[in-house]
Amino acid sequence: MPRVWLVSILFILLIACKSNTASLSGDEPVSFKEFETAFPLLTLPFAAADTNVAKIADTTVISRTVFTQFVPDSSLQKFIDQNIESLTINPVGRIEKDNYIYLLATITQNRKVSLVSFLLDKKKKYIAALQLVANRNANNGYSYSVVINREPTFTVSREKKQDDNVFYTKTGYAYNAESGTFIKVVDDTNEGKNKTPAIINPIDTLPRKNKYSGDYVRDKKNFISVRDGKNSTRYEFFIHFEKDDGDCTGELKGEMAMRDDSKGFYQGNGDPCVIDFNFEDNEITLKEQGNCGSHRGIKCYFDDTFHKKREGKAKKMSK
Repeated sequence: MPRVWLVSILFILLIACKSNTASLSGDEPVSFKEFETAFPLLTLPFAAADTNVAKIADTTVISRTVFTQFVPDSSLQKFIDQNIESLTINPVGRIEKDNYIYLLATITQNRKVSLVSFLLDKKKKYIAALQLVANRNANNGYSYSVVINREPTFTVSREKKQDDNVFYTKTGYAYNAESGTFIKVVDDTNEGKNKTPAIINPIDTLPRKNKYSGDYVRDKKNFISVRDGKNSTRYEFFIHFEKDDGDCTGELKGEMAMRDDSKGFYQGNGDPCVIDFNFEDNEITLKEQGNCGSHRGIKCYFDDTFHKKREGKAKKMSK
């Protein structure tokens, strides 16, 4: 008998705990912890496509009332039409990086499912949102997908086959603290015979006051930009190269830490890519030490030397 009573008491306590747990699908306020827990930590890299976006979300439903406790309704309205009766929000996962939290959710309305990333800071303040992929696009023959890497950079792609050729456009977005928005950091396409993909330098506007800060170039398509980091022994960098007449390209943005006065290294968190940097006589030499295959073509490496570009002097006004 005591065991029966014990089981009964535990069952009653379990029911009581569940009844006291806030419902994310209701209209009552919930804590941020309860809200955040609905978004499991994602393992990066993460990928989704227009063909599976409707299946990647959790079955948990978050009501618009609860969701807009933490994300402004004006942000949510960017991704829906005026008829809000059929709106459904489901959590997909979250990414925690530095002082930011990226919450990925699917928004379903009239059978259209969109995957959206909502960005908050550690103080739970909303910052920005970015639509990644949807299951209903224009009937243009393209397939759409998104890949999120560890930085995180959100690379949105479209692709179609035509006349035994594959045409694609890849656009990468990353959050920029200076502008407070997601900015374009990758723009790559083989569409358009006369179109040359623009190379966007995501750190170009950062300060360049430290000893080695500046641009090291070979030409417009092969360069490394170095900018001031958090202190004098750390630098932000962006590398872009195109070898073998453009058949092999590489691109990487990261943080370089100095080992001594002339040698630095890059080793991303969770990234097998390791690169050594050596500064000498206004030159920078790169040597790939780890596997950087996710940032370049399979037949080329981050092994090169670039010359520092002279800074232009401001012209004096004539009297």
